Amino acid sequence: MAEGKIFQSLSGFYDIISGGKIYRTRARGNFRKRRITPLVGDNVEFESSSMDEGYLLKIFDRRNSLVRPPIANIDQSVVVTSVVKPDFSFNLLDRQLIALEINKIKPIIYFTKTDLLNDEQFEYFYHVKDIYENAGYKVILPHGDDDEAVSELKALFKNKETVFMGQTGAGKSTLLNKISPELNLATGEISSALNRGKHTTRKVNFIQINSGLVADTPGFSSYEAFDIQSNELRDYFPEFKANAGMCKFRGCVHINEPKCEIKRMVDNDELSHERYHDYVQLYELLKNKKPIYNKKK
Repeated sequence: MAEGKIFQSLSGFYDIISGGKIYRTRARGNFRKRRITPLVGDNVEFESSSMDEGYLLKIFDRRNSLVRPPIANIDQSVVVTSVVKPDFSFNLLDRQLIALEINKIKPIIYFTKTDLLNDEQFEYFYHVKDIYENAGYKVILPHGDDDEAVSELKALFKNKETVFMGQTGAGKSTLLNKISPELNLATGEISSALNRGKHTTRKVNFIQINSGLVADTPGFSSYEAFDIQSNELRDYFPEFKANAGMCKFRGCVHINEPKCEIKRMVDNDELSHERYHDYVQLYELLKNKKPIYNKKK
């Protein structure tokens, strides 16, 4: 028996990387009986008589997992964010970051299409970069030729499992092709007229880049609705969490409470007004959300 990581899942076969080699396996029937689906990224135990024949025996506990794409144990996500076409949105980026925080995945914000900005517009994105760096995030803002930015991003893949996310048209496939030209992914710009992204199913697999594993999926987009309570939202804004100990009340949600440190910092321009505005908006949304009951089929 040996241990490894599921590298690729395709038509009932699971390719497992172990000791630098890839073994093809099938899952034992008891996984199906127990309704357990092995996922790319799972750390597993397996046995094999050859590189092409083996069985998946055990799945170790997952640190996290995603539904779309079906993948597990992700360390970090590159949040591909366009500055124009589609235009930048604080609200969308903040929702994406919250989704990652909930899944315990470290975000890396990468701005695309910066070559389309004039000097004044670029200056504005320096300000945006400062906001997110002050909140505790890694931000890459390419200037001119983005070869240097791509190299900086690739360096972050070392010994990590990475997935991409971003809205349609943000340039995920274009960026992945720059990182690893052999991928030759179809870009959204080319196929936008035929875009049926929500319904396409394809194999999920990793590619090895700079001693790390990168999921060559078009990214994931599970940031429309959050399955959290309104009073939990504060924990997913790192800059709020870091300063909440200074609030007068221990359970302060930074909305109407007196002597709230977060509101004081926002008023004094020590924290972002845009981020706080998004927080209040999402807080109200979650607070007023009606419970969804699963209907019997």
